[in-house]
Amino acid sequence: MGRKQEPHNAPTGREQQPYDGPTGGWGSVKSLARHGLRREVRTTDAAAELLRQNKHDGFMCVSCSWAKPAKPHPFEFCENGAKATFWDLVSDRADAEFFAKHTVTELAAWPEHDLEAAGRLTEPLRYDAASDRYLPITWDEAFALAGQGLRALADPKRAVFYASGRASLETSYMYALFARMYGNNNLPDSSNMCHESTSVGLPRSIGVPVGTVRLDDFESTACILSFGQNVGANSPRMLHPLQDCSRRGVPILTFNPLRERGWERFKNPQAPAEMLTPGSTRISGWYYQCRAGGDPAVLQGLCKAVLELDDAARAADAPRVLDTDFIENHTTGYEALERQLRALQWPDIERASGLSAEQIREAAEVYARAESALLIYGMGLTQHRYGVDNVRLLCNLALMRGNVGRAGGGVLPVRGHSNVQGQRTVGISEKPELVPLDTLAEQYGFEPPREKGLDTVGTVEGVIKGEIEAFIGLGGNFLRAAPDTTRLAEAWRRLPLTVHVATKLNHTHLVPGATSLLLPCLSRIECDLQGGVGQTVTTEDSTACFHASVGVQDPAADTLLSEPAIVAGLARATLDPNPRVPWADWVADYSRIRDAIEATYPKDFREFNARMGTPGGMPRPLPARERIWETESGKAQFHATACLDAAGFDDAPERLRLVTLRSNDQFNTTVYGYHDRFRGIEGSRRVVLMGQGDIDRLGLAAGQQISLVTDVDDCEHREVGGLAVTPYDLPPGCIGAYYPECNPLLPASHHAIDSHVPAGKTVPVRIKLEVDPRHIPPGPAPTELL
Repeated sequence: MGRKQEPHNAPTGREQQPYDGPTGGWGSVKSLARHGLRREVRTTDAAAELLRQNKHDGFMCVSCSWAKPAKPHPFEFCENGAKATFWDLVSDRADAEFFAKHTVTELAAWPEHDLEAAGRLTEPLRYDAASDRYLPITWDEAFALAGQGLRALADPKRAVFYASGRASLETSYMYALFARMYGNNNLPDSSNMCHESTSVGLPRSIGVPVGTVRLDDFESTACILSFGQNVGANSPRMLHPLQDCSRRGVPILTFNPLRERGWERFKNPQAPAEMLTPGSTRISGWYYQCRAGGDPAVLQGLCKAVLELDDAARAADAPRVLDTDFIENHTTGYEALERQLRALQWPDIERASGLSAEQIREAAEVYARAESALLIYGMGLTQHRYGVDNVRLLCNLALMRGNVGRAGGGVLPVRGHSNVQGQRTVGISEKPELVPLDTLAEQYGFEPPREKGLDTVGTVEGVIKGEIEAFIGLGGNFLRAAPDTTRLAEAWRRLPLTVHVATKLNHTHLVPGATSLLLPCLSRIECDLQGGVGQTVTTEDSTACFHASVGVQDPAADTLLSEPAIVAGLARATLDPNPRVPWADWVADYSRIRDAIEATYPKDFREFNARMGTPGGMPRPLPARERIWETESGKAQFHATACLDAAGFDDAPERLRLVTLRSNDQFNTTVYGYHDRFRGIEGSRRVVLMGQGDIDRLGLAAGQQISLVTDVDDCEHREVGGLAVTPYDLPPGCIGAYYPECNPLLPASHHAIDSHVPAGKTVPVRIKLEVDPRHIPPGPAPTELL
């Protein structure tokens, strides 16, 4: 079995090579071949698993949560989804021998890519401060230590139970119950970092916390508008229905500060005839590069332009542009919105949006002509100070034309991690009002805590203040994904207890608390046998459909436990026995967990075990699709606001708006390589993308190394250095840099109002010419542009 005992050294130089190809195509094929060969993947196993990926009788991708069709393509995976599968099937192992050769201090200096490239974790580990190494222990010892640490806390509210988006519905249900039986609602998850603005904004506007679009709506839609979403990197399988829409003449309009290749052109790697021709499919016919943070102005401008078109139609005695029947019968608050729109002035909209009135009116005319429209958005709307307003303003645009509860119409937030939406559905939430606590109390005979728990921002602030004493992490890389990374890491070492459930190593594991445990789990791809019987788990996709997932590969080690078994082991070692909570029986048969989920959430999970294998997914009820509005008024609610800028700070001469970005060779904090093919960045992630006008205005040069410094007045210094200036097509005053490397620049206090989502799409920064080596993140160093 192969082992890499040293870092997988990436290229040390950086090269900017403009990429002219489409999304998909031979570029994707070459990238997968490169990763498969370099990572020593078990080739036969990988080929078999890719054929099962996202199929109704296979396993659900551990990467993104895009919908799974009832009639899947032969290869129902994208480039990054295949890389995620490759990385779970590598032959490298981060085992006892690996940790015997490397201290934690040494590993902490490795780049994120190299840590995960060390391979699969194989046995439970405990950090030993004397040797500065992780040492193997037994599972019983690990559970006992964790339980002892949690029971020792004087106040259960000083423990946090974090969940990333990969855990199944079954695991998530057990984990949420464990936290509440322990005594708190401190259940932050990755939704807090990305789409909590959706979970807050959509219920206020249309009464559901998730999108209203199903996959078949793409087949009947007459128009698509996208806001702040990079389909080529974040949800590439969506390109299949987008390509079909483009080919039948559906207008597709994109609003984003950067021109992203996925919204421009696509070549389907699964179509042999297409691959053998030089052409590709144009995806978006209209591309509007709005200013970072200018989304409220764009959305209000579109609504104002639609209102002007309706005025013109009324004057000409033509059919109305507004869906007046829908507005009258299904909405409230329109009059206040109309007054606000008429009061807005186009010069103010232009200044805030970065677009001209003519551009916005052009887009509004396309939208107004369409009988139905899908409004798609990503974190480009949610990760701002006024992210909740962004979501509600997008709903305004949909409601004005009746595009909710109509075939081919709807609002579609594109979620990231594979089950991040599903975790919220089964109780992982810091908000007690979103969970049926009375049902849980009756079901399990305990009194659930009723106080609001800590979300991600609250957890960061609590750790920094010394108010948190234990952190239990169900997957994820919290220290790298969270804001205020440097300050958080400095305080993290003071935690008495840290416990991490993971498949591979990451930087969070390398900042140990007093007692630090690393618990390796099975991958979703691997066979989960309990008592000799194979088990099935389930997930929820971005279109609110539940899917069964079955792993068949041999586990990476016979010492691994499943996620449900680990959660049950932690719970049994921590909590007093409760005969009404059958932890052991649940682990023996996951169908019993699904029965429990159905009992707690009967509306969403009717006949769960019988229906979970439905091709295309078991749909979750969405009242808004039926034009049933579960809002306070019983109707869809328009939102009137004077907000035109989502950033939450004023412009200043030297202040820039930083947009944190993912590369094509990355998913969340997992960095697969140093090849951001679509942006033409090769060999390093230590770059700052900047428009040529700003480069000239600031007296900089391409390839020059600079630092970025957070430009807020809170008496804290935040800096990331060693970044190479890289010319790129961006609006004036807006720059881009990679996440998570630039997360240290993001103050925990700079978050969305109400939802607390870190505002990573508009971070106020300034340029510093002197580079302090203390602030240079790990990774290949940039060099002069070639």
